[in-house]
Amino acid sequence: MKLIIEIALKFLFGKKSKGIINVISTISIIGVSVGTIALLVILSVFNGLHGLIGSLYGSFDPDIKVTAVEGKFFSTDSLKIKEIKELDGVIKVSPVIEDNALLKYNNRQVTAMVMGVDSTFREVTQLDSIIVEGKFNLRDKQGFGGAIGYVLADQLNVRVAFLTPLLIYVPQRNKRINLNRPNEAFNTHYIHPKGIFLVKQMEYDSKYLLVDIDLVRKLFVYKDTEVTSLAIGLKEGSDSANIQEKIQGILGSGLKVENRHQQHASFYKMMRVERIMAYLILCFILIIATFNLIGTMSMLIFDKKEGIKILKSIGANKKMVTRIFLVEGWLISLIGVVAGLLIGIVLVLLQQHFGLIKFSGGNNFVVDAYPVALEIPDIFYSLITVTTIGFFAALYPVKIIVGKYFNENY
Repeated sequence: MKLIIEIALKFLFGKKSKGIINVISTISIIGVSVGTIALLVILSVFNGLHGLIGSLYGSFDPDIKVTAVEGKFFSTDSLKIKEIKELDGVIKVSPVIEDNALLKYNNRQVTAMVMGVDSTFREVTQLDSIIVEGKFNLRDKQGFGGAIGYVLADQLNVRVAFLTPLLIYVPQRNKRINLNRPNEAFNTHYIHPKGIFLVKQMEYDSKYLLVDIDLVRKLFVYKDTEVTSLAIGLKEGSDSANIQEKIQGILGSGLKVENRHQQHASFYKMMRVERIMAYLILCFILIIATFNLIGTMSMLIFDKKEGIKILKSIGANKKMVTRIFLVEGWLISLIGVVAGLLIGIVLVLLQQHFGLIKFSGGNNFVVDAYPVALEIPDIFYSLITVTTIGFFAALYPVKIIVGKYFNENY
């Protein structure tokens, strides 16, 4: 094999009879390099988007969320909450009740998701980091407070400094609405929002109002032990998968225990599908680009017709000659992919650390520059993909043309 590689290197880098062959070889290498750069950059962009959206979700969502498999709520009476709190890596277990309600401020009305939490909720999420106006305060001397999403606050035209209270309407369970006295069919309560949060995700910013869980229990008529979910915070660096498995074992099959990815399973599944589709499209483009390799190998083999004669005269068989030119074609792909990977890595790292390519439109986006993240597996995926495509692109012309010249000469 060593001899085959040495001869292939000599054929590839040796003097050619026609300068155009060098040009064609260079074009093939450049084509493979550009395809490799595109593949690595696109995969890195998806990594960046995945990490960016995940960080945005992580500011509002707990590390682990427990919900009922069936029904809207469940009782914590028979649950071993204390045993969960004592697990190594668990910080807090926070009760949560959320349900739909109508919000009214002056003449504006908007339906929203009212989420009842207690003071421990800020310990199981990064809520304080996304408060952009006021502070997260559920209750004070003035009464019930809370935090409202930025977009929802704009829709209602409410701010933390306004004196007019926000009114929450909740329909009473199993009670018909009397058209003459519709207000009697609703539980109502006034609050003064103390903070406005901004997750930079519409499903949160335009939807959620966080208030004290005791108020929510009163409005929606829940018992003290009933919750719609449990928010569990973990210590940084803890084994979340192992803790999740232990919590599931403690709670049993009647409750779902989900990590942050599972809480948004449809989104992350869509991201994976988009990533796979982008990968397949780029592979197709690479296959088209490597057709240059067919012409290149044809010219290289034609230029080395005399070399084939010499090789056969010293005892080389057809199989050995075929392998020499296969290695030569593979080396062209390898040179292209290595050059492409080096350039691609440099470009991705520059964008990742310095944000050279920025979004136009100022501060209208979540981040200023295109998010990218370089991951080691993507380098290997790109290397294996491009070299495999290059090998099979060279296989057909080498077998056909080498066989033709080998048989013609002798």
